[in-house]
Amino acid sequence: MKQFTIPSGYRSSLISGIKQHRKDADKLKKDFTPTVLDFGEVQILLARHFGFCYGVENAIEIAFKTIDENPDKRIFLLSEMIHNPQVNKDLLARGVQFLQDTLGKPLINFNSLTADDIVIIPAFGTTLATEERLNNLGIATKKYNTTCPFVEKVWNRSEQIAKNNYAVVVHGKPTHEETRATFSHAAASAPAIVINDMEEAILLGKFITEEIACELFEASFAGRFSEGFSLQSLKRIGVVNQTTMLASDTQAIADYLKAIMVSKYNLTSDNLDTHFADTRDTLCYATNDNQTAVYGLLQEEADLAIVVGGYNSSNTTHLVELTEQKLPSFFIDSADRLLSKSEVLHFDFHSGKEILSASFLPEKMPVRILMTSGASCPDAEVEKVISKIASFYGKDITALETTWN
Repeated sequence: MKQFTIPSGYRSSLISGIKQHRKDADKLKKDFTPTVLDFGEVQILLARHFGFCYGVENAIEIAFKTIDENPDKRIFLLSEMIHNPQVNKDLLARGVQFLQDTLGKPLINFNSLTADDIVIIPAFGTTLATEERLNNLGIATKKYNTTCPFVEKVWNRSEQIAKNNYAVVVHGKPTHEETRATFSHAAASAPAIVINDMEEAILLGKFITEEIACELFEASFAGRFSEGFSLQSLKRIGVVNQTTMLASDTQAIADYLKAIMVSKYNLTSDNLDTHFADTRDTLCYATNDNQTAVYGLLQEEADLAIVVGGYNSSNTTHLVELTEQKLPSFFIDSADRLLSKSEVLHFDFHSGKEILSASFLPEKMPVRILMTSGASCPDAEVEKVISKIASFYGKDITALETTWN
């Protein structure tokens, strides 16, 4: 896989060494057991896969290279480069300005842009309408586009099934930049609709089976479907993933809707494709690897879990969703949230608020902590978290063995 040039401050010699050791020992990526960092009084079990993915490193390389090569130009980011506060803060410090917030609300008037300005498209991609608007202003959107190749893969898959007259069902968070972009690209070629979860899949299924009157469709999915979409569109469908949703959830939704189609149209495996498209290849490899690695983590006995990443990161939130099913879980975006051995300031994604928890590290030895991070979290931040926890027990990372378990 390509090696990217990104700021050294995002790298960690500790984490790089661990990852390379695991890669050399498990080239086929079949071993999802964690790496054990044993400090005696505390043991940290690191997930097999975590941290920066291909798309994130690609975006960071392009962004910082663009800044270095254009010192005399105004440089804008369409919105956050990735969902990581440190990376976005660093870009702002280099003079980059954000045109929109993560919900698409303008922060700077597009009409103030000129053809001499640079606008970087973030890793999530953008909608066709926004791209056209920038192109009409003379902005070279193709030259500074950091859209993740795996996001583009979903767009291409949507276009392929659209050519075969399938409607596209996008499993994603409706307000997420990536979902908005994917919906835009899908809707350009076919009827498209966004559903957030299994509950909405069940609701959509009831419209397919006509259990719910068609007159209620518009109100049920307001703002979620493309212009001209009708219940007739639901006779042939394919389900694609936002790329960062839980793989198990997407699969369950696809299986549910497939079963609806099989029942309604008396389908068999031989003619399934007359009403349902095979789209199993639309999940991001990094999302899949990181989620599978968490399942491997959860096979281990532990006292708590720590997940590191941006609070508005979809893929990171889903990792927390997995760990909290078994253990007390603490979602932090930096080592600074670890206030002391007894206090942690962490994010509750259910309420959307930060919470101060006391006595989060139990009074026992050894304390066993499961740890992972999202695809937009620098390895350096994970190292800082490890170092901070070790310091609570009077240890430092230099005490670690160089052969990893």
